[in-house]
This record gives sequence, C-alpha cells and structure tokens, in this order.
Amino acid sequence: MPSVDVVDETFVAVAPAVLAAEFARPAQWRGLWPDLRLEVVTDRGDQGFRWTITGALVGSMEVWLEPVLDGTVLHYFLRADPAGPDGGPAPAPWRRGMAEASRRQRAAKAIAFACKARLECGRAPGEPPEPRVAS
Repeated sequence: MPSVDVVDETFVAVAPAVLAAEFARPAQWRGLWPDLRLEVVTDRGDQGFRWTITGALVGSMEVWLEPVLDGTVLHYFLRADPAGPDGGPAPAPWRRGMAEASRRQRAAKAIAFACKARLECGRAPGEPPEPRVAS
C-alpha cells in the first residue's frame, strides 16, 4: 500500500468539459503540481485524466469528472510513495507518510477550490450556472 493515499471530491457548478479543460494542458501541470512530473496514462476527455507521476513522489494520480445535477464532482486520487535516491519509490515511515498525505490533501482541496472560484464566476448558491463553452 502506498504511504501517500489521497482521495478528495468537490462539487463544481460547471459542465465536465469546462472542468476537463483545466487539467488538459500539460503547461498548467507544473503550476498545479510543481514538484511532480506527470505522464498521461489515460485521457478520458470530459471524464478526466490518469497520470503516472515521478519527481518528489512516484506513483499514480487521477482526476475523474462525474456529471452530477447542474455541475461536476471533481474526484481526485493520489497513490504514491516518496521518491528514493534512485528516483524509484521509497515507502516512507508511517508518520512521514501521514504528514505528506495531509499536505497533499490540503493541496488537492486548494486546487479544487481555486477551480471552483474561477469557473463558477461568483455564482450564488442555488443559482443556475452561467452557460459556458469549454475553451
């Protein structure tokens, strides 16, 4: 079992295609995950992406976009171990793994809330989302 195992989900009141565009550009990945290098394993289009990751962590990461009501649930999964001296996985001691998982959980929620704030454009709770087209 990986020493860093993060699962998160956040509702965003936009269509899956709009949210998918946030994660589709490799140039943006460095800003979202500055210490990780991502390689796409599965491009699901409007349903999200799955990557292998190297860098500070070695493992897999996934963004799954599920259409729900008038928006999308952004599911985020990270399963990895810290990188060892050879660049391969080096399972961390329990406390270090928990600390890293906690740090990554906060980072995942910050990314989700930033997307939510930017894409919902100040939409008041209970109001319909603005019609938008993925760019």
